Amino acid sequence: MTKVATRMVGNSLGERVLYGFFRGACAVFCRVYLRMSVEGRANIPTEGAFIISPVHRSYIDTFIAGTSVTVRPRYLAKDSLWRSRTLGWLVSSLGGFPVARGTADREALRRCIEVIEGGEPLVLFPEGERKSGPAVHKLYDGAAYVASKTGVPIVPIGIGGSERAMPKGSNMIWPRKVHVIIGAPLRPRRDESGKVPRAAVKELSEQLHTELQVLFDRAQTKAIKG
Repeated sequence: MTKVATRMVGNSLGERVLYGFFRGACAVFCRVYLRMSVEGRANIPTEGAFIISPVHRSYIDTFIAGTSVTVRPRYLAKDSLWRSRTLGWLVSSLGGFPVARGTADREALRRCIEVIEGGEPLVLFPEGERKSGPAVHKLYDGAAYVASKTGVPIVPIGIGGSERAMPKGSNMIWPRKVHVIIGAPLRPRRDESGKVPRAAVKELSEQLHTELQVLFDRAQTKAIKG
């Protein structure tokens, strides 16, 4: 990876101003154009790092997840975005860092752990790339592994309506109702030795899958009725 691609986001005044402006614009857009409503914000931890794990049906899910919480989260982004120095700087300033798509990127997992250990919340889409349909697909173990390794909770999020607003293949965002449900944090089971038992990671992934399906179903129903 290039030096630009691997740069960790900083906390300079310029980056904070840029993020605040961008988040505010996204929040207004989501609230007005997508009529986005959010329930369960009380489930967001008030201190310390945590992992935000939403379902993934649209490109706009990243912005929806970011505006659903009050803190600035970090998130993975496809590494091709850093081919442009300007775009790479912008994505980094907004909290992104690169990952090779479709791979078990060990470097990305290491960076995720660094983010968590630095006290910052992290967005991880456990389904990986965008999926389609009403069923939550098989999850990658990345979110469960990072949570188990660091001891932080996973906050599951169901996003209903984003696929209707911007489905795969669309270059337009349509004015479709979006509803977000933030679930209760899931706590990892840790070994007293500090090791991460494979069984504990699988158990947490299965628990996350079940909870995401419940939240997704409810969010979809409310988005359609809205």
